[in-house]
Amino acid sequence: MTVATGRFGIHLMLDGYGADPARLRDRARLTGLLDTLPALLGMHAIAPAQVVEVGPKNRKDPGGLSGFVMIAESHISFHTFPARGFVTIDLYTCRDALDRVRVVALLTEAFGITSVDVFSQDRGLRYPLADLSVLESTA
Repeated sequence: MTVATGRFGIHLMLDGYGADPARLRDRARLTGLLDTLPALLGMHAIAPAQVVEVGPKNRKDPGGLSGFVMIAESHISFHTFPARGFVTIDLYTCRDALDRVRVVALLTEAFGITSVDVFSQDRGLRYPLADLSVLESTA
């Protein structure tokens, strides 16, 4: 049986440099960002945003924050490194399209990033376009 396949989604990753250390430490601001960002992107949060202090366990930059919000379309997460002015951000979506330029601009502004490396990876390149159980029952 041959199954039609397609792309599952997009994984957008940002490495932000020269970010504003105060913004990278501001738990309330970053929680607010995760609370509002899904709707700004036409996505839907399905659990409350979580932002936690990493503490001394992260030897590369103790005191950073990690944040995560689960969305119906997958997730958005970040890890901040205030002493280094650095942040890593992931936006993973099962959508077929994503306005990468807009997302990068929103996140660059939100974190006060002065320089950014952007990586975009198509995911699930052989994602079955129909439920396998339905295909098996019609075979």
